[in-house]
This record gives sequence, C-alpha cells and structure tokens, in this order.
Amino acid sequence: MKHVTAAGQAVPAVGLGTWQLTGADCYEAVQSAVDLGYRHIDTAQVYGNEREIGDAIGASGVDRDSLFLTTKLGRGSYSYDAVLRSTDESLSKLDTEYLDLLLIHWPVDRLPTAPSLSETIDAMNELHQRGKVRHIGVSNFGIDRLHRARTLSEIPILTNQVQYHPFWDQTQLLDYCQIHDVILTAYSPFGHGSVIGDQTLCEIGERYGKSSAQVALRWLLQQEMVCAIPKASSPDHLKANIDVFDFELTDSEMETIHRPSKLRTVSSMVASRLSDWNQ
Repeated sequence: MKHVTAAGQAVPAVGLGTWQLTGADCYEAVQSAVDLGYRHIDTAQVYGNEREIGDAIGASGVDRDSLFLTTKLGRGSYSYDAVLRSTDESLSKLDTEYLDLLLIHWPVDRLPTAPSLSETIDAMNELHQRGKVRHIGVSNFGIDRLHRARTLSEIPILTNQVQYHPFWDQTQLLDYCQIHDVILTAYSPFGHGSVIGDQTLCEIGERYGKSSAQVALRWLLQQEMVCAIPKASSPDHLKANIDVFDFELTDSEMETIHRPSKLRTVSSMVASRLSDWNQ
C-alpha cells in the first residue's frame, strides 16, 4: 500500500469510505476490507455507523495502532463543548482511545446560527492536547476557508476531504494543498458512477488489464498529496480498489483523462446531496 505523508504522518493512500453503509452491511464491509489489507477507514458522526465500524475493527484482531481511523463532526457539533462531547461519543462508539483524524465535516459558516470557525478549531486543538485526536482536518473547504483554518490552528491541518475525480476539477485546490503540505482526500472518486464505462478510461484500462474505475483511482493516486476513499461493500470491489499499485499511467494518459473538454458536472443529484450535508 502506498502512503501519502503530510505533517509527519503517513496516511494509507487508499481507504474505505463508509457513507451509506450501515448495520450488518457496514460491519461486513469493514471486516472484509481489513482482511484484504485496508488500514485506512473513514466515517462520520452523521453516517450513523461508528458503532458497527468499532465492532468490526475489534473483531478483526488487527492492532489498533496499525489503522488510520477518521471521523467527522456532525452539523450540530461545532461549538466548543459540543466538539468535546460528540468526539467522546464517537470514541465510545468506535471503541478506541484516540482518533487518528477528526474533521470538520462542512464549513461552519454554512449554518444559520453557527459558532465561529476559531471556536471549533480551538476545541479540536484541545482534543489533540488531551491525546484523544492525533490530527485534525477539514472537509468540503475551498481555498479561502482552508487557509483560514490553517491560520487559526495551533497544529497542522492534515487534510481537506473533498469530492474529486476525473470529471470534477480541483486543480487550484490541489495546487494549494501541495504547496502547503495538506493532503487532499478524494471522496466519491468514481463520480457517483460516471467513470464506470467511460470510453476513454476503458480504452486506457485495456492496455493494463484494469477497469475504468481502477484507472480513475490510479489517476488520482499518481498526483502528489492525494488519497482516495472509495466506498465499496463487496469483497470483489474492495479488492479491485486496492489493486491499483501494479501499473502506472503515462503523462499523456494522465492529461487525456483530465482534459478540460471532458470536465463536467456528474448530475443534479450531486448538488442536491451536497446541500443535504450527507457526504
């Protein structure tokens, strides 16, 4: 497994995204992932699956220190006291003494009556000082908000988790992250299915014996400071998502995949889902 390093922390380049995985399906997916070699698991308070993830990790027998475990603060947990309280609840559900990474799920100022970003960041720094959180980060932040978070925090912002795939341009944000030692963690790396069967990706994949989805993942992972957290539940898909380190795309292929004429909004469903704060 390739790792991406920022702020002195090596993060497994491919993790398991668990949005919409709940109950037994979530438990079995996490168990299968860990058995296959995944060591990076991503969840969120709003996903409602932290307990299942904790149970699956506990049953796996894998040493906790070998895992990189992330959760995200829920939309009602941005005040100082709520950050502390909700993180303790997450730790209990995940059955762990510490989180490797705690994220602000969405920009604080999206809420009509929100605490300041500095209040949220201060609480996250306090959790770091107490040893409950090893690293902090943000999600769905643009460059301006990410820059402000970095200036407010006493400890480094390890990552910004955003939607990123061949048809969703994040060039300017990635440039900023690369300059400032911030990992860009790509969620929805398959573009809600838009990369599956794409002619260009399929043609490139045929050269390497890989699927269009594997080519899309490889395109992400060949970029400096990029991790990806594809969601999967079946063992076959889980295996395919980490079977992307035995080939390398050429510079020409990298450019072809992301040429400006191909960039497009994947569907109106994306905007609706983002506004509902689900991812």
